[in-house]
Amino acid sequence: METLTPRGRAARLGATALGLALLLTGTLVGSDDHFPFGPFRMYATNNPPDTPAPDTRVEGVDTSGALIDLGQDATGIRRAEIEGQQGRYRADPELLREVADAYADRHPGASELVEVRIVVRWHGITGGRPTGRHTDETVARWTAR
Repeated sequence: METLTPRGRAARLGATALGLALLLTGTLVGSDDHFPFGPFRMYATNNPPDTPAPDTRVEGVDTSGALIDLGQDATGIRRAEIEGQQGRYRADPELLREVADAYADRHPGASELVEVRIVVRWHGITGGRPTGRHTDETVARWTAR
């Protein structure tokens, strides 16, 4: 078995020190965008045991009035991307046109969407357990004109 040269040992120690420094810096001042060197906060927080749990979905209505699930398979847009931009969609629902366009691109023969909405289903939680009850809240809505 060969031993490392002093230069090789110094390079490995330097790389290890740099990795540890990045992890420490990311932990102290990083955000999800800095993953894997920053914290992935989605798994670092929890909700109080009696707080309703949100379940976000995107749905559309086509010209026939049919309700269409606009999940990732239908649009190519991940739910996390929608949830992460929810504040922007609330402030400017016209941005939901992008979801309708993404659906149209993937389903060229389908009926046109006349409405797209972001709906949050709040599942009731008591004592850390689901109650079986829920309420739906439409947080953003775009309609074709």
